[in-house]
Amino acid sequence: MKPGALLVAVACLAWSVFAHAQTSNVVVSMDSQRDIVLAVANPIEPPATHAGSSLLGYAPSGNYGAGQRAASTLAALQRNYGWRQLVGWPIKSLDLYCIVLEPPAGTSRDTLLAALGRDKRVQLAEPLRDFSVYSSRRQDAHRYNDPYVDLQRGFRETDAGLAQAVTQGAGVDIAIVDTGADVAHPDLRGQIHDVHNLVDDDTSAFDRDHHGTEVAGIIAAIADNHRGIVGMAPRATLSVYKACWYPPGSDAGARCNSFTLAKALAAVMDTNARIVNLSLGGPSDPLLSRLMQRVLESRVVIAALPPGGKLDGFPADVPGVIVVNSSARRVDPPGVLNAPGNDILTTQPDGGYDFTSGSSMAAAQVSGIAALLVSLDPHMDGRAIHDLLARTSKLVNGVRQVNAAAAVAALRDAEPAGHD
Repeated sequence: MKPGALLVAVACLAWSVFAHAQTSNVVVSMDSQRDIVLAVANPIEPPATHAGSSLLGYAPSGNYGAGQRAASTLAALQRNYGWRQLVGWPIKSLDLYCIVLEPPAGTSRDTLLAALGRDKRVQLAEPLRDFSVYSSRRQDAHRYNDPYVDLQRGFRETDAGLAQAVTQGAGVDIAIVDTGADVAHPDLRGQIHDVHNLVDDDTSAFDRDHHGTEVAGIIAAIADNHRGIVGMAPRATLSVYKACWYPPGSDAGARCNSFTLAKALAAVMDTNARIVNLSLGGPSDPLLSRLMQRVLESRVVIAALPPGGKLDGFPADVPGVIVVNSSARRVDPPGVLNAPGNDILTTQPDGGYDFTSGSSMAAAQVSGIAALLVSLDPHMDGRAIHDLLARTSKLVNGVRQVNAAAAVAALRDAEPAGHD
């Protein structure tokens, strides 16, 4: 390797280590009642080449990935307002550089937000918001070592077996933005193509996370392996983005925040994922909504209906997102699809299986069905998938819910399969 190339390689490694160190163990210390997400313009221009360039010229600055304009703007703003920066990251698709900051002692968040909102150098300033996954996992866990496809309510009620005679989702990559997942689970081993931990460095915790493991199993558990269950799209591949975590010493569900979700969505946009599953939600968020609009330009996004039954928070409030309700809940907002979400048997960490409930699980079933459709027609967009699933939904226990076989049959210009 030439000396110059070696210097660049070492410098790139230093930048990578620095960027990773920025987020490690910082996320869980963020406070949604205190902190602010701030964005400034970040137009990146290629640096001029100088004959005398040295490794020192590539040393990481205090704002990893920030161009000269963004770095100068942030430095000036920090001098004016006196905040403490917790972490920063570039969002290439929006030409922004974002930071999470802690207001200075003696200054309320609302006061600082008001001032930043009037500052023309600021592109966006908003509270750091919390989000959570939607499930209510049963506590009386059972372990299963044999095939239990007959116990899969969602698989049965959506006639997924009939649909899989035509397609099993081959060639479709699904991005799961959630907690971590047990990549070594016998029913998931090989199904998860890549993982991204946007919360911390704790690999052990990643593998023990329940919610992401549950969602992954519903979508793509291996078929015909003499184990456990069958996923809705067993030949699809999964990418897991850990943006949510379980607070230490708490029995509450997993939580996420604006920072981790923005990182995940930005990362997804750099991939070939066609479907994004977001079995989570929280308040409306301008930054995340802007990112989601870009994600929707080339991907299908499926989200869980919030527990309150209203489309009043991210990501359910973003136009173009397919929102899914558990058919066990007697709420039916316009445009929302219904899928089985109560007592759904799926994978658990450490190779186990258990029943779980919630609109999170209903959304995962629809993500799997969407993969079946995209496998047949790679050009389908979110609107086409939503309309097809709505049109082919069938009455089950008094509620119209999606039907995989009917949707696949309709896409193939055949008589709808399945039963009413």
